[in-house]
Amino acid sequence: MAQTTLGVMISNRVFFADWLVEQGRKTILEVLEKMGIRAIIVDPSATHLGAVETLADAQQCAALFKAHQDEIEGILISLPNFGNEKGVADAIRLSGLRVPVLVHAFPDDTAELTIAGRRDAFCGKLSACNVLYQYGIPYSLTEDHTIDPNSAAFEAEIRRFVQTCKVVNGMRHARLGAIGARPDAFKTVRFSEKLFDNFGIDVSTVDLSDVFGWAGKLSDDDPKVKAKLDEITGYAKSDKVPARPLVRMAKLGIVISDWMQENQINATAIQCWESMQKNYGINACTLMSMMSDKLMPSACETDVAGTASMYALTLASGTPSVLVDWNNNYNNERDKCLIFHCGNWAKSLAPDAEIIQAEVLGTTLGKENSWGALQGRAPAGPLTFARIDTDDRRGVIHTYVGEGAFTNDPLSTISGTHAVVEVRGLQDLLRTLCRLGFAHHCAFSASQTASVLEEAFGQYLGWEVYRHQN
Repeated sequence: MAQTTLGVMISNRVFFADWLVEQGRKTILEVLEKMGIRAIIVDPSATHLGAVETLADAQQCAALFKAHQDEIEGILISLPNFGNEKGVADAIRLSGLRVPVLVHAFPDDTAELTIAGRRDAFCGKLSACNVLYQYGIPYSLTEDHTIDPNSAAFEAEIRRFVQTCKVVNGMRHARLGAIGARPDAFKTVRFSEKLFDNFGIDVSTVDLSDVFGWAGKLSDDDPKVKAKLDEITGYAKSDKVPARPLVRMAKLGIVISDWMQENQINATAIQCWESMQKNYGINACTLMSMMSDKLMPSACETDVAGTASMYALTLASGTPSVLVDWNNNYNNERDKCLIFHCGNWAKSLAPDAEIIQAEVLGTTLGKENSWGALQGRAPAGPLTFARIDTDDRRGVIHTYVGEGAFTNDPLSTISGTHAVVEVRGLQDLLRTLCRLGFAHHCAFSASQTASVLEEAFGQYLGWEVYRHQN
């Protein structure tokens, strides 16, 4: 993964002791270096103490940030003393950067509240945020108002901020691929391309007839087909799968991969039924699972908004995400339910995955045409769930996020990829989803990143967010 780069501003108010800024600057840079984060910061030879206070300082900082605008993912403002609220806000506005901003303040020691030792950053942070708000510059805050940079809590704040930057910047430049039309019956997965495009999310489309045609031109003995076949059989247990559907999977996988590379696609949504089975004779689940496992999320039923949800979760956690159905109640357990899909979950969330026939689809489309689904269960552990939808009636993007756990609760044999999950206040969550008209699909990952997504969606992308907490 590429090294994270942050623009860093140390702010100063001149009548406070110089050593506070000198030591504060040194400490912040040491912590970031230890965390493997590259800092873009004005040199002490360019401004007084290498800090930002005056308009001239702000101009110097803005010019530096602008010169590195293709590298800077977020901006850290650190106040070792009260700082200068106008200087930091001017620097960001003049730079033209539209990246997340974290405001940090050093804590005072009540034994050092002298002219030589007092910071007053507690107060200065309020002023900095006030002017950022006036300028219309969105910003993030640490959980505690002031925080020691040498603490584990500060490192946790920086990690969370970096994750937020990944989501915001990634979604603003996301390129999603829609492979095939949505299944006619699934009006639930309709969405507005125009609303997505307004936030920088591009959607490219390709017809399944083109995809099948390109796959049909590949010979069985093509070296690329053999290599892809080896990749598939090495990915999941496949000893029961006939050779013909495996070869078809390999050809389809090559075509999708080539199309994604040509169009610089980050994530895909695929029309996984019924044309796939009727006209090509396989399920695409295994291929979708393989892409998701490589952090290129792939959603079924041409759910483009579901793909966007998966991509946001992947950006937040740095781990694979999956698309699920909120599918079944779990006996009489009010806070537990069964999540399910035919079998497209990343192997990371279904480690014992085996390629099977899609049991449900096979009943109407022919079992022989449904090879390619996966069988597997997610192991116990933490989870984050998220959904992005376009509310076209109101012309907005609305979302929900929350956390819970995958459980080890007993479950009779069930086909496909599945899990039992526990979410406190599940019944309240489900009522909310029904009231707000969300789709039945939801993205899940084995992480705890709901706060990252809430911040990215609401504070920076300007989307409506329901954060489920109970």
